[in-house]
Amino acid sequence: MQSTQFDRILRRIATILSVVILSLCLIYVSTGILLSFYYEPTAGGAYNSLRMIDTEVAYGWLFHRAHDIAGNTMIAIALMQIVVMFLGRQFRRSWLFAWVSCILFTLSAIGLDWTAMILDWTQEGYWRFNIELGNIQAIPVIGTQLRDILTGGGAISSITVEHLYTLHSYIISLAAITLAVLHFAALMWQERQMYAEGQTQLAGTSLAES
Repeated sequence: MQSTQFDRILRRIATILSVVILSLCLIYVSTGILLSFYYEPTAGGAYNSLRMIDTEVAYGWLFHRAHDIAGNTMIAIALMQIVVMFLGRQFRRSWLFAWVSCILFTLSAIGLDWTAMILDWTQEGYWRFNIELGNIQAIPVIGTQLRDILTGGGAISSITVEHLYTLHSYIISLAAITLAVLHFAALMWQERQMYAEGQTQLAGTSLAES
């Protein structure tokens, strides 16, 4: 009985975390849209436009900071969600959709962070991405092609920033918000199932007592 109660608590925590994940994703996407009004995805313009956002645009620093914090927190909460679902022993077939959506969302959140590393065009981001390109190029068969797709076929330049910006803003962001909604829907469905099970057990107990 104690184990069952513990599992129910973990299921409720998983539902709460799904709400947090969806909220963080909405903050990330909405602040990203606001930043895109002023951001310039070019090698020279990226750094200058972000500085302008932080120093000249009204509340620009706040949206920029909220965007960064939401992105980093999404990864942490998504990993925490996987741990909570694992500890709750949610391995039934009905939880498959919740598991798949959570894992794919975690990967998309990591992908958002990865594609953003060069979008600020700082020395740290540039050299981090340069190292990452070396790792990508080392992938057998397709490594060189992937590197050329990301960089635009040459060295890191404005084309690279544009490619990463497109992946970050239009492809991975759309995937992340979709997966966050699907994961939230899957957990809400589990909540309804848990409520129905509780009602059934309550009815059975009442019949047994009568």
